Amino acid sequence: MLNRGYAYTTIISSKCQGQTLLSHLASLYPHSTPQAWQQKLNDGEVTLNGITATGSESVTLGQTLVWNRPPWIEPDSPQHFEVLFEDPHLLAVNKPSGLPSGLPTLPGGGFMENTLLRCVQRRTPNANPVHRLGRGTTGIVLFAKTPQAASNLFANWNTSKIQKIDRALAQNIAQHDAYEILTPIGLVPHPRIGSVWAANPSGKPSKSLAKVISRTTSTTTFEVSLNSGRPHQIRIHLASIGHPLVGDPLYGLTGQPLSKSPRPPRRWRIFPARPISEIPPPHHRRTNQS
Repeated sequence: MLNRGYAYTTIISSKCQGQTLLSHLASLYPHSTPQAWQQKLNDGEVTLNGITATGSESVTLGQTLVWNRPPWIEPDSPQHFEVLFEDPHLLAVNKPSGLPSGLPTLPGGGFMENTLLRCVQRRTPNANPVHRLGRGTTGIVLFAKTPQAASNLFANWNTSKIQKIDRALAQNIAQHDAYEILTPIGLVPHPRIGSVWAANPSGKPSKSLAKVISRTTSTTTFEVSLNSGRPHQIRIHLASIGHPLVGDPLYGLTGQPLSKSPRPPRRWRIFPARPISEIPPPHHRRTNQS
């Protein structure tokens, strides 16, 4: 599908002040080389404060940088979805995986039109997703159909008022029946896309409870309850305890991206989960307030 192009807009921050525009673009969007960015500049695709840029300008705090990316052909993705529930306020759909290229929930990463959001809004124009699933993931996505429903759901999404339970087929055989996973999640460097969410000791506190549903000779099916809402949390958390999802092309045994390294750098510490049976009662446990 040929989309309509997209205008990527950013505001220059203080840490970038004094850089040439060309070097700033190359660091901001590392998917293209400085030579490729110079060609985009020569083609008139970039403006700085509304003026077509050459690349030699020094950027200053507060300037508006716009890359007007021309239309491009997006990878093929499924255009169908199954409606599981609908009332005047909510819409629940089953998102297909769309493999091999995947079906993103929201625009981004080269997908603007081939997204679940666009597919759903062709049917229900006022629907907006309350959460998202990964591009290659299939499952239930909940949409709000009214501003009031969206406001209520967003306010309560990461509280005890809403319980989110997922099932995941993971590699390897679990040694225990239940785990509490506290691996922090944050951005780590990635050679192809700049950075990616992964297990990171300096990341945000995260918590998942994983209960074994069944085992085969080489896999485990978990039921996972989330007590935080980090990007790719289930994939990262299960991988961090030695159970990457079956077929996951990104995360390895430690919760790190596979393309980065099969093993984490020495300075990173692995956060193994404890079996639920070994966790002391709440009044005996130390908690970190944040």
